[in-house]
Amino acid sequence: MIKINFLILLAATVVPLIIGFVWYNPKVFGTAWMKASGMTEEKAKGANMAVVFGLTFVFSFLIAFGLQFMVIHQFSVFSILANEPGIMDPTSEMGLWLADFMAKYGNNFRTFKHGVLHGIIIGIMFVMPIIAINALFERKGFKYIAINSGYFTVSLALMGGVICAFS
Repeated sequence: MIKINFLILLAATVVPLIIGFVWYNPKVFGTAWMKASGMTEEKAKGANMAVVFGLTFVFSFLIAFGLQFMVIHQFSVFSILANEPGIMDPTSEMGLWLADFMAKYGNNFRTFKHGVLHGIIIGIMFVMPIIAINALFERKGFKYIAINSGYFTVSLALMGGVICAFS
């Protein structure tokens, strides 16, 4: 049985905050992002940063929680067998089969590198198109799409690596 490791999920939750601190620094992409997004110093100073960082933490936890089901292949076995009688009973025929299966294959593809790969795929195939669609309607340019998509792809890659290797 795979157990959800909330400590690792909390560690992965902090990744976007750390990456954002670096990524959106004026010496990296911060100045370009402000220009591309239409953000001004006045708007930035008017924000309640406790709320911004608090909600960012909550949303990052939701991302980490969902990401584990995409980067850890073994969760797929449970989704396929969820309605099988005895799946949750470790002494049943199905429970014994599942325990044997997990003993043989429970660590397959459970590396940092594999989690990074899935994070990059999710960033490029899901997040970038979502940001790009919003940007089209908001009349934002390519630079806006590239900066924000890059941030989320790097964040998801590192989050996926942490979750896959250590959960």
